[in-house]
Amino acid sequence: MIEIVFFDAGETILHPYPSFPELFAQTVGRHGHNVEPAQVKEAQGRLGPHLIEVAEDSGVKEASLSAEASLEFWTFLYRRLLSELGLDEELATELYAVFSDSRSYKLFDDVQPALERLRSDGYRLGLISNFEGWLETMLVELEIGHVFEVAVISGLEGVEKPDPRIYELALDKASVAPGKAVHIGDSLRFDVEPARSVGMHAVLIDRVGTAGAGGCPTIASLEELPGVIAKIQP
Repeated sequence: MIEIVFFDAGETILHPYPSFPELFAQTVGRHGHNVEPAQVKEAQGRLGPHLIEVAEDSGVKEASLSAEASLEFWTFLYRRLLSELGLDEELATELYAVFSDSRSYKLFDDVQPALERLRSDGYRLGLISNFEGWLETMLVELEIGHVFEVAVISGLEGVEKPDPRIYELALDKASVAPGKAVHIGDSLRFDVEPARSVGMHAVLIDRVGTAGAGGCPTIASLEELPGVIAKIQP
């Protein structure tokens, strides 16, 4: 049976609050730009379903592994989005500051109940995330840091998704065979495919219906997760 359930962080268990489009609109609004969250969302959609994949055009590799790379990577992304909205690209630096502040993030409402249910069902819990090292502190601030027996954060470990090594590292830290582990994330490329490449099971969470078919179990809410995991056969 499945022994451990690993989670991605961003857009899987936590998110910019109240949402990326709303926080983005609030930030540029402080500089006199009247932009609606719906316009930000539409601009995101024009650039691609996953903005992080668009930002790969920056040429920055392993963006979460240093402060310099993180700044370059994310300001490139924000400049692209600002340009798409016809706004001053100089605002990218302030957007970076806002989205790098742990106070800008909250857990999705379905997270705490799902984690409690999984723990009560006897599963161990873990985390595998592309994120700067400050995610570790943010998880404590969000009062869930203690529930993850294993937390593999790229900014602390020196390896990023979709490199399969980050999944192998998590399995090694958990002392568990790949077939007895399942990973839940919101990206086919960064979560599902690399997890499955090392022999893990994978579940795609698609909260907004844009991820596409991934040949694996797909859920819209973590409320569905315990039932899906119970059906997985190692």
